[in-house]
Amino acid sequence: MLATRQLTEFLSVVADRPDGPAAQFAAVECAARALDAEIAVLVIDGLVVATIGVLAEEAQPATLIEVGAGRRGTMTLAGTAYAVTGAPIGGETPGVLVLGRAGRDFADEEVCLLRGMARVLELSLRALNVIESERRQAQENGRLVDSLQERQRLFEHLTRIQRLIARRAPLQQILDAITSSAAELLCLENASLSLLERDDPSVGSMVSSVGFPPDILPKMNRVPLRSAGVAGLSVLGDELVMVEDYASSPIAIPEVVRASMKAVMAVPVHENGDVVGCLTVGTYAAPREWDKPSQDVLRAFAEHVSLALTDARTLEAMNQAFHDSLTGLASRALFQARLERAFAAAEQEKLGVAMLFVDLDRFKVVNDSLGHGAGDQLLIQVAERIKSCLRDADTAARLGGDEFAVLLPLATGVEDASALAGRILEAIREPFDLNGKETFVSCSLGIAYTTAGGREAQELMVAADLAMYQAKKHGKDRYEIFEPALQAAFQASLQMEADLRRAVVRHEFELRYQPIVHLKTGEITGLEALVRWQHPERGLIPPLDFIPMAEETSMIIPIGEWVLREACRQTAVWNTRRDGKRPLSVSVNISAVQLDQTDLPQVVESALANSGLPATCLVIELTESLLVDHRPSTLHQLEQIKSLGVRLAIDDFGTGYSSLAYLRRFPVDIIKIDKSFVDDVGDVPEAAALTLGIIQLGQALNLSTIAEGIEYAEQLSELTDGNCELGQGYYFAEPLNDKALGELLFPDN
Repeated sequence: MLATRQLTEFLSVVADRPDGPAAQFAAVECAARALDAEIAVLVIDGLVVATIGVLAEEAQPATLIEVGAGRRGTMTLAGTAYAVTGAPIGGETPGVLVLGRAGRDFADEEVCLLRGMARVLELSLRALNVIESERRQAQENGRLVDSLQERQRLFEHLTRIQRLIARRAPLQQILDAITSSAAELLCLENASLSLLERDDPSVGSMVSSVGFPPDILPKMNRVPLRSAGVAGLSVLGDELVMVEDYASSPIAIPEVVRASMKAVMAVPVHENGDVVGCLTVGTYAAPREWDKPSQDVLRAFAEHVSLALTDARTLEAMNQAFHDSLTGLASRALFQARLERAFAAAEQEKLGVAMLFVDLDRFKVVNDSLGHGAGDQLLIQVAERIKSCLRDADTAARLGGDEFAVLLPLATGVEDASALAGRILEAIREPFDLNGKETFVSCSLGIAYTTAGGREAQELMVAADLAMYQAKKHGKDRYEIFEPALQAAFQASLQMEADLRRAVVRHEFELRYQPIVHLKTGEITGLEALVRWQHPERGLIPPLDFIPMAEETSMIIPIGEWVLREACRQTAVWNTRRDGKRPLSVSVNISAVQLDQTDLPQVVESALANSGLPATCLVIELTESLLVDHRPSTLHQLEQIKSLGVRLAIDDFGTGYSSLAYLRRFPVDIIKIDKSFVDDVGDVPEAAALTLGIIQLGQALNLSTIAEGIEYAEQLSELTDGNCELGQGYYFAEPLNDKALGELLFPDN
């Protein structure tokens, strides 16, 4: 990862410098190069100590400190306006590292990287200050030769540790090097490092040690701080603690006393200013006085523990920010950063940029039926398959949920993306093994391509997203390439959604009722309630033009509830006027979105109770495709509704894939023969035979049959001869408003 490499380079450069001034200049130079900054200024203890691209006297420390505090985002130097960002440096000599460039703001990931660099610089300067301080003290005490040799050994140890950090050595290896170096340099037999547990900071565990008896080590995990002796006291008090005669100390740990520990010193370890652990050294030889040089050496090693932890956690945070924790793919932030760079490279090379939006089809069904664990496994396997289809320069990202994106930098045309889309489609079609269950899914892809100087990065993402939704609308398991007309259609869709939401508030919906007729007697026995939208500007809008949008936005829930309640109310009113005749039934369509609502049975029960309509007079119609793609909860919902006395009908019967199986599984009372069968029943013998077969199937299963879309007398004759019980269509009546239907039902009133 680029950010990791840059931070590693920064740490290596700073660690290689022999003193503070050299490290300071190296830091501003490396930071400016890594973040493509034109100016860089380092302020330490209120003074400008290092600059790049600007003279020190031109930089005002007070202004730079405001930048580091986040109170200023621009600054003018020598007549040039710069976008600036800064990161504070803590410690005994606080400061700020500020970078600036003309015409381009710093991205969030760049600010995060700069903060990591500032923290590394802070700890490195602190270590160098310790060495310098000890060198001066040695000179003052007249112990120049011996002390300088000791300090040189300290510098060598610290440099070796810094190089381990710079080389991205495993954290455990770095911590072990620190504890062993502390014991060696202080001529002690024992050293250990304990860190607070992330899930419970009131307990600590020993993570590295030298010279501890093996039988004690298992007892050093998750030790409460108040029972942790010298180490616990150091952490709780955030201070260096020294015990010169351990056996007589009131805070001694009995097991450690029995191991013949004679003297102990402990110093807290910090991360971002908070105590996170303790570095402890001790001796089995004899009680010992801990002099000032020994204290400073231990503090220096503790600072390097802080440096190692901060570096590891910073990289961990960057990895989390730039990579999806589940799949390991790039995150949205990293994808967008690489997309911006791809645009810059394409403009320079006079080439294009392409991207793909990938969305799994029916992922929610897998998640609901097999569980979220299986859903996560599916996402991981999908990510692996997408990666296997890419070129070396391509980037795959998980944007969230079951949405993925692929970036193709320096693309020569949309053909590059089309070929990749084909490979991904084929890869996803292969079966997945989810907890031993063979599972099949597909995906829909949208492709967008632009040449250098064309669309902006965000526009390209929107275009690919629109193309993906177009692929969904055209049947899924396919890809679509963005065309400008999609943008206009999308704008129209947004307007439709806004109008639809207003329509719910303004009660712009109306019901039409189409009679359901007993074919042999011609008697109207029931009605189908059909919703229409009376738009204030566009007039009457048919269901096919707005129901899909209502389902996609979940507006079908309030619309569907209104249809149910109004249909029950109006039918109950008509039934009170039928003077002893058989009451009418009313059929109401329920969508998959409504069936997902756990309170649907209660809504149906409430609609019946408020209207006074008997439950046997209500028919709930479900599309056959809804039953084919059902979730485990679907059957339970239908059984609850059925228990109220409501009848269930399968609409558009014969257009699904597994009609017979679902007739047996679901508590269905009625099958409605789809209009496509009825259309040819009088002209095509095969159609008549198929329709007759459906009627006979219904009779065998004791189900009522309703033929939809009857328009001609020949169709009526064939259906009647075939013993179809009921029918509806324009031959009898078109869908009528309540006034017109009332006149049809009660012509004498």
